[in-house]
Amino acid sequence: MTESTFWSKISAQAKSEHRPFFSMAPMEAVSNTVFRQVITHACAPDTFFSEFVYAKAITNPNTKFPIHGRLYIDPREKTRPVVQLWGNEALDFESAAYSLKEQGFEAIDINMGCPDGTVIKNHGGSDLIRNHQWAQDVIAAAKTSGLAVSAKTRLGYSKVEEFKDWIPFLLQQDVDVLTIHLRTKMEMSKVPAHLEVIDDIIKMRDEIAPQTLIQINGDIPDYQAGLKLAQEHPGLDGIMIGRGVFANPFAFEKNPTTHSLDELLDLLQMQLNLFDDFSKKYDMPRFPSLKRFFKIYARPELGATDLRNAMMDAKSTDDVRKTLAEKDKYLK
Repeated sequence: MTESTFWSKISAQAKSEHRPFFSMAPMEAVSNTVFRQVITHACAPDTFFSEFVYAKAITNPNTKFPIHGRLYIDPREKTRPVVQLWGNEALDFESAAYSLKEQGFEAIDINMGCPDGTVIKNHGGSDLIRNHQWAQDVIAAAKTSGLAVSAKTRLGYSKVEEFKDWIPFLLQQDVDVLTIHLRTKMEMSKVPAHLEVIDDIIKMRDEIAPQTLIQINGDIPDYQAGLKLAQEHPGLDGIMIGRGVFANPFAFEKNPTTHSLDELLDLLQMQLNLFDDFSKKYDMPRFPSLKRFFKIYARPELGATDLRNAMMDAKSTDDVRKTLAEKDKYLK
């Protein structure tokens, strides 16, 4: 699949159904093979993005930010995610893109919005908002591979008004998709997303790079909310959901239904099994990172607060399974 067909195929399918395309956001220790399979089982988006991957680590295993399974594709996965790369060195992006192409990946995304302090200290993520030349250079370098190249960013670093210069600059780089988290780096996720600028961004795209697809991220909980947002803002091509999956693993359902606690706990059992398989392959269990998912399944409104608290005391996946086997004593 070439640069011109990866995103056009996804967009065309969505348009044939009179809707925007949907994706799950790149999230550290979340958007790996394990959770992608869980979400696929619940209801898959049109495409997934990978965890953040340090561009240099693709071809240099001795970096301080090794890959550690971030690029692992389980044989049960039918499609590969868009690989999100971070960094600021053009040569790293060029070599990474060619390597990823050889590995069978079809699209890469450049992280220009991560607010994490470590990423910024190492000149990646939101730091590129303050260094336009780096942004231009890494996009150009990535595009030499022929892979589809997209970018994910924020409105600005410190002030919302920065989007008036920053977004046009990125549009001039002719990326296939531009995903915009509708907050600044400094705002993190502490304020409501600035939905009021969506039409301005679409107008910029139409004037500067009409071929670029615009995808919006921030405070979009589920498919229905994303569909409504696209209807309110004609010209919006895509919707990215991130934290929404933590409130509802069925966030991408086109026809939402009420799901029982047993259905949710079945997803958790699936995740535990996949997590164990993944950890064995890479000999690097990250059990503490698994605990952030318990709130997805053991929900207070279903009387499962005590069950979730009991699981939080677990030290292993087997401890969680034991708690689930005794779940009735924790349910109200």
